[in-house]
Formats: sequence, C-alpha cells, structure tokens
Amino acid sequence: MVSVGKVEEYILRRIGDEGAIHMALIDPEKVTPELAALLSQESEASGSSAIMVGGTTLASTELLNDIVKAIKRSVKIPVILFPNNVTGISEYADAIWFMSLLNSADPYFIFGAQALAAPLIKKMGLEAIPLGYIIVGEGGSAGVIGKACPIPYNKPELAVAHALAAQFLGMRFVYLEAGSGASKPVPAEMIRMTRETVDVKIIVGGGIKTREQAERAAKAGADIVVTGTILESGQREGVRAKLNEIIEGIRKGAKSRSRGF
Repeated sequence: MVSVGKVEEYILRRIGDEGAIHMALIDPEKVTPELAALLSQESEASGSSAIMVGGTTLASTELLNDIVKAIKRSVKIPVILFPNNVTGISEYADAIWFMSLLNSADPYFIFGAQALAAPLIKKMGLEAIPLGYIIVGEGGSAGVIGKACPIPYNKPELAVAHALAAQFLGMRFVYLEAGSGASKPVPAEMIRMTRETVDVKIIVGGGIKTREQAERAAKAGADIVVTGTILESGQREGVRAKLNEIIEGIRKGAKSRSRGF
C-alpha cells in the first residue's frame, strides 16, 4: 500500500483540527509572479491551509515554474498543483493532485494524461495525492476542455455514484467542481448526500463567492472549500476582506456540522 505523504498528512491534520479548511486557487495565466506571491501571503494570513496552482488553459511550464517559485518564497503553507494537463506540472511545488476527470467522455482525461504524467511526477519527486474530479452543473471552462458530461444540479445521486466509484478505485479525495466563476455553487444537498455515502475527503469548488455559500458547503459536509475567482481582482484590501469572509463562513459551517445542526 502506498504511504500517505507529508502534505496529505498535513491536510488531514488541519481538517481534523478545524473540521473544514480553505484552499486558495491561483491561475498562473491571470497573475504575475509578484501578484501571485501577494495573493498567497494574504491567503496564508487569512487562514488558508494551502495554495493550489493551476488553470484550465495553461500551456507554459516556464510560466508555471515562475509562479510556483514566487509563491514558495512567500509562504510556509504547501503549494499543491491543480493540473489541467501534463503542462501543469512543476518540480518546484510540494505536491500535486493526481486527478482523474471521472465524468469525461474522453479517456485521455480519465487515464491517458495520468499515464503520461506519472513517470515525470516520479522523477521530480512530487507527492501525488489521488483525487477523483467530478464536474457539476455548468462546468465552466474545465468542463469544456475536459469534454465532461456535467452532472446536473438536480441529480445529486449521480454525483454520489461517481464519488463512491472514486473511493472504490482507491482515490482518497473527491472534488465536486461547479467550474470557475460559475453562477451558482455545488448544491448543499449534493454535498450532503455525498458526505453521507463516502468515507473519503470531499473538496468543493466553483461559484463560492460569499460567506453564506461557504458556510453552506462546510455545513453540508465539505472538508475543503476552494475559491479562486475572488482572488483575481488583485486589490489587496478587497482580497483580504473577501478571504476573511469566506474562511469565517467555512469555520462557522464546520462548527454547525459538528454540533449536529
């Protein structure tokens, strides 16, 4: 059996301590290295547990390396790659979500890209964290690029089936993704039903823009809430206030869940 790495151990410990945690997602194509460093510092100061780096259309490994190195110089929390393809791999990160897009119609995004990437990840010594990626609702750019068949918002049982399959395949995390900038986030009922069925950790992202939305996701059972779009304004004070609001909502939702209401 493959042992759990240091970054994954850290993530599990933070979830155990806090009930639910926040991760900030930075798209390398939308920031400079300087801005990426600033946003990461603000995220860490606000209470984010890790910085995820990745973008749907990222094609330049050199750009990715520059962004990851800038972030690594700026924060102590882990930097985890969120790859769109084999171009989304950087040797300078701490870990990588080793993702399979479970509801893609293209085998390349289910296993093909992973087979190409695995030897490179091994050579770089990156910690690979197995994750089942599930596109929900609108799906955004990730759904289009990944040729996904998005799970409708009103069909939570389909999300549950995919998540359970991920668990049975040995994946230790499941990501319910509404897509970057989605008009609405993954429904609380879908998160709740998934939480009641699977034992793996649940990540929820896409469309989460307010304290209330973050609270609902955590209360419904999300272990990790990811936000990215709220970071893209680049205005330091606005980013800090929004991050504080989101993380406050996550903590409140986690407390409500632990108390049973």
